[in-house]
Amino acid sequence: MAAQITPPSSSSSSLAFSSEFNVWKPMRCCFFKWVSQVCPRIRPTNHFRIKSSNGHPLNAVSMQGGMDGSPLAKGINPEEQEEFFIDILDKEEALSTLSITVVGASGDLAKKKIFPALFALYYEDCLPKNFIVFGYARTKLTDEELRNIISTTLTCRIDKRENCKDKMEQFLKRCFYHSGEYNSEENFAELDSKLKKKEAGKLSNRLFYLSIPPNIFVDVVRCASMMASSANGWTRVIVEKPFGRDSESSAELTRCLKKYLTEDQIFRIDHYLGKELVENLSVLRFSNLIFEPLWSRNYIRNVQFIFSEDFGTEGRGGYFDNYGIIRDIMQNHLLQILALFAMETPVSLDAEDIRNEKVKVLRSMKPLELEDVIIGQYKGHNKGGRAYPGYTNDSTVPKNSITPTFAAAALFINNARWDGVPFLMKAGKALHRKRAEIRVQFRHVPGNLYKRNFGTDLDKATNELVLRVQPDEAIYLKINNKVPGLGMRLDRSDLNLLYRARYPTEIPDAYERLLLDAIAGERRLFIRSDELDAAWSLFTPLLKELEAKKISPELYPYGSRGPVGAHYLAAKYNVRWGDLGGEDD
Repeated sequence: MAAQITPPSSSSSSLAFSSEFNVWKPMRCCFFKWVSQVCPRIRPTNHFRIKSSNGHPLNAVSMQGGMDGSPLAKGINPEEQEEFFIDILDKEEALSTLSITVVGASGDLAKKKIFPALFALYYEDCLPKNFIVFGYARTKLTDEELRNIISTTLTCRIDKRENCKDKMEQFLKRCFYHSGEYNSEENFAELDSKLKKKEAGKLSNRLFYLSIPPNIFVDVVRCASMMASSANGWTRVIVEKPFGRDSESSAELTRCLKKYLTEDQIFRIDHYLGKELVENLSVLRFSNLIFEPLWSRNYIRNVQFIFSEDFGTEGRGGYFDNYGIIRDIMQNHLLQILALFAMETPVSLDAEDIRNEKVKVLRSMKPLELEDVIIGQYKGHNKGGRAYPGYTNDSTVPKNSITPTFAAAALFINNARWDGVPFLMKAGKALHRKRAEIRVQFRHVPGNLYKRNFGTDLDKATNELVLRVQPDEAIYLKINNKVPGLGMRLDRSDLNLLYRARYPTEIPDAYERLLLDAIAGERRLFIRSDELDAAWSLFTPLLKELEAKKISPELYPYGSRGPVGAHYLAAKYNVRWGDLGGEDD
């Protein structure tokens, strides 16, 4: 009996694989028509095979595991059983095309991140054979002018430079441009005509990336969905943060988007979830026996999520002043990492299973209170003979602005695993260094035989696990050991995994991973609407209170370690910020 592939509904992108055999769970398939039958014995081929960031091929059905004794396994060399695939017919790929439209193509994000990420995917053979890229914006440009603009931002992987120029030229030939208003159905209809001409009658899958201000999201989605949706394939929309300013505006944005799109079509992107070390967080915890038993209040004293930049707004204060550091960094980037860190073991690596566990964490947290938050704003400072401007010295910022450029907060998760453990967040601009990291400080050793060697400061003996997200990605564990010699002198040392030393190849940019997953229909690194609601519910009461009471931020010098109040907040919970000890500088 041949294995059957049952076509799902048109809104789904997963293969429902049913058979009398015990075969793996459904896999994602992004560019191909559904086929009703697949021969049970097809040998693996070496042609292009796109994969999502979970490592599974998207144009194949994995047959790994669950095959012993089945007819499929008969006659197969056991060494080949570990991994082989049933490939969708090559002709299906030839009959489909992927059209990517970058809305807001003349903006900085598109030029510096999105187009380079698309080229990197093309350079690494991660895009299908038939794809095109359209830029859409109000700026009047020709195809050639767009190509000239984005060509200056494209780079090749460090280990494949020999054909870089050829690859760039091939990629740029697939890039086109259409100028139009963001609220014009007529202009989007013109875009649709151009897309259809390039797609040449093939099965059309369309991805729209909204690299635009949030106040025009709905206009673009309305026009694109009504006038430029795919007639015979899928249509997906990537939405950049911010997703509103509070619970009410976020809910209204979601309601308006869902007038024209289903939840499955909306991909709310938080690029920090695509960072290599954030991806590795779940692997570190769930695939290493030594960590999972320690991952609770019984052994962990506190967890710190730290984000610092060594530069200010530098001319972009107009945008930043409308949101501030809490909305810009804490409510999304850091809170998403916290949810991944603290979630229970999901049933599987399926997107919905992971996102369900994240939502449970967020719903178990109590909303932030003013007494558990410190806000700050950087001021001008002279250092090393150079004058650094303050936040309100930025010409795009109102002189009387009290928007925080720094915030520290203590959050708590009210469940059995984490009850009483402080989760500290800290984010700021114009600090002493650029860094993003997760620091896990473990409890002191009870009845420590060597406590005399540490004196009264037991924090010096604390084991600490650090995941440095950027720069210089690393994972290291601080342990205590004896210094060689005749005496008994203890030292604090690092068990260190430095990525650039262990993995010499360049680490993909977060946008590459997220774009690849959006193309594949893989949603685990994107934010679901109920997850967004739960996140805003934690911060909205605090934000409203800060604005209603017009609380002034504590000033701190440009290039310093931040406001003193952050130290008092940590001390309130018997915590010392792990990034201020000087050991990691």
